[in-house]
Amino acid sequence: MKDLLKIDLHVHTVYSYDSSITPKELVLYAKKHGLDGVAITDHDRLDGALKIMKETDFLIVPGMEITSLKGHIIGLNVQEPVPPKLSVEETVDRIHKAGGIAVACHPGTPFKGSLRKNVTSDFDAVEVINSSAVPFRYSVKYAEKIASRLGKPRVAGSDAHYGPEIGYAYTVVDADSDRDEIVKAIEKGRCSPFGGAIPVRIRLKREILSLKRRF
Repeated sequence: MKDLLKIDLHVHTVYSYDSSITPKELVLYAKKHGLDGVAITDHDRLDGALKIMKETDFLIVPGMEITSLKGHIIGLNVQEPVPPKLSVEETVDRIHKAGGIAVACHPGTPFKGSLRKNVTSDFDAVEVINSSAVPFRYSVKYAEKIASRLGKPRVAGSDAHYGPEIGYAYTVVDADSDRDEIVKAIEKGRCSPFGGAIPVRIRLKREILSLKRRF
């Protein structure tokens, strides 16, 4: 019998240039918010996800947020790095060759390297809820239209860069606690997105801490 797993499919760690989340904080806040697992999707890096995955018993799906020439693309459960600065088509193809699935993350959100009209039928899923997206409602509505037009599964993630942000959006996946089974379930549409925007007070705390680190 399969389980219903709550997984935040978009989390950054200290291996991303713009995140402060340590491996310890990652697991701490994921458990605190009732998650069964997280996908680590650092910017153009896979090494951190693979390292953390080996150091914890908590369910980690290794991934990357890849900077294509037309916008950001998440590769979930990739087994090798996918290089940045490739076309959308080639990026998606490389994700598939690396054993993963391609997710159009925050496709309509301004100032986030969004794909907008460059999401194609080659993608495996669309991130319709991104807790970090501003304006939030517009971003959800835009992503929903893309998912509907292409007939693609819908997923959600917090896009967390600060520990307390983890879990504000998550995907419920009908699968066993196995990484390969999880991405297969997403690909087949056995998943549902949930969540909302990160509260302003938490956003402000993140920005204040970010400024302190710079100075």
